[in-house]
Amino acid sequence: MNVMQAIEKTVTNAGIISSITSTIFIILLGFFLRKKNIFTDKFGKMLSKVVLTVAIPALALNSFMQPINNDTLKEGMNVLLWGFIIYIILIFVAPLLYPKQDKDKKEVMGILTTFGSTTFFGIPIVGAVFGPKGIMYSSIFNIGYRVFLYSYAYIRMSGLKMEMKNIKKMFLNPVVIATFLGLFLWLGQNYVPHVTVQTMLNGLPGKGTSSVAFYRIDQTALWLWKPLNYLAQLSSPLAWLSIGVTLGSISFKQAASNKLSWYYSWNKVIIVPLFNLIALSALSMIGILPMSYVAIATIVIMMATPTATVASAYAISFNRDPVLASNASFLSTILSVIMMPIWIALLEVINNSGIIK
Repeated sequence: MNVMQAIEKTVTNAGIISSITSTIFIILLGFFLRKKNIFTDKFGKMLSKVVLTVAIPALALNSFMQPINNDTLKEGMNVLLWGFIIYIILIFVAPLLYPKQDKDKKEVMGILTTFGSTTFFGIPIVGAVFGPKGIMYSSIFNIGYRVFLYSYAYIRMSGLKMEMKNIKKMFLNPVVIATFLGLFLWLGQNYVPHVTVQTMLNGLPGKGTSSVAFYRIDQTALWLWKPLNYLAQLSSPLAWLSIGVTLGSISFKQAASNKLSWYYSWNKVIIVPLFNLIALSALSMIGILPMSYVAIATIVIMMATPTATVASAYAISFNRDPVLASNASFLSTILSVIMMPIWIALLEVINNSGIIK
């Protein structure tokens, strides 16, 4: 299949196009409602809290309610390994992207470049495009992200030693709890008692029966899986509405006047995911870290997200160029909204052309 055929197949794929338009339209709706003062800035923050404390934990837990086999297990472990490797690489390399800045600003920009809004911005988009498997891979990938965000980033931005309260914050976060719980349940399902049930597909009875772990609630306890699934389905629209509200609350003119923020946004939304795409494709093709298209595309989308909210909060809380961090966060969000459909389409074209499978 040549490139033009791959592009044609992508733009005629109703699933991909509807995922892209859903993201854009709902973000624009949030932006419009904020500009009309129908939504307040406080309402946008409340939406964010609902997404991070309820919807995404439910999304992460439900994503692990699926069978395990050698291929998905091996690929999941490769995703986990890369999740640690890439952040170690970026911790050292990202500051080098700002050679003209002083040491302090170079460190701040390096941390902002390393850590994106993978949970709040990335996972809902991955879920909309790639479904449960994409969510599962994104949750596994995020383990390394959270370890370094709540340890290295906190220590460097605060100038303090790691505190017990931050360690608690790392492990008692609802998303982290749901991710680790889901991961352990997924990994352990072959070693616990099984029950024979009628096969269920998307909550509806299928043909035949299957033997599953007793805690596979998608098969054994629909009364529990259904409400969790409804909550999980809230994550994408609420997250996108909140992003739109955030964009509608900040002055674009003020943020756009800072050239360094534009340069940072280019690095964060284009250079970092491009490096991941090239590196993972190469490692997969030579067999060092083999991954499927869904796994690679999930990671690329996660790395194409704007500034992490926590990283921005560190900069503001510890007075580490707070204005610059706020402007960078705003502009990278705008650029990410523009680039995300392009990344999704590009990845689908690459997949259709057979470069990664």
